[in-house]
Amino acid sequence: MFREMRRFKQQLSEEECRHILKTEKRGVLAVNGDGGYPYTIPINYIYEEESGKIYFHGAKEGHKIDALLRDPKASFCVYDHGYRQLGDWAYTVKSVVVFGRLRMLEDREEMIELSRRLGRKYYPTEEELEAEIAHSGKRVQILELAMEHMTGKLVHEK
Repeated sequence: MFREMRRFKQQLSEEECRHILKTEKRGVLAVNGDGGYPYTIPINYIYEEESGKIYFHGAKEGHKIDALLRDPKASFCVYDHGYRQLGDWAYTVKSVVVFGRLRMLEDREEMIELSRRLGRKYYPTEEELEAEIAHSGKRVQILELAMEHMTGKLVHEK
């Protein structure tokens, strides 16, 4: 069902892919948007290695939710900051693409706990995180991406 990488010599190991998912802060979520057009969103996330699931937060309504309700299939791309070899202008970048199915979580306590885990990755203090959860926690929707396929690639942009 999923394609093998054509340029397999550039393929990252599963361990490298998981490392990128654990350490990077943002990615791009792609869903089947309105009229069959792809809809992509830069988004914060957390990756839970034990379950192989990726979690996102957002509003309870909007383009992303409408797309999910029509079709739960999604892809998610994360890439690192890359590096340049001495004397080279082009970057070498590692990227990971995940395919899977999204679902909206319904359990409020689970969503608040996942909001805390997400927030700890981004907020500078626990106090600021808890203040945000108190302010907007009831309006947050957590999405879960159950991974079905993952590939990673090392690309020299030259």
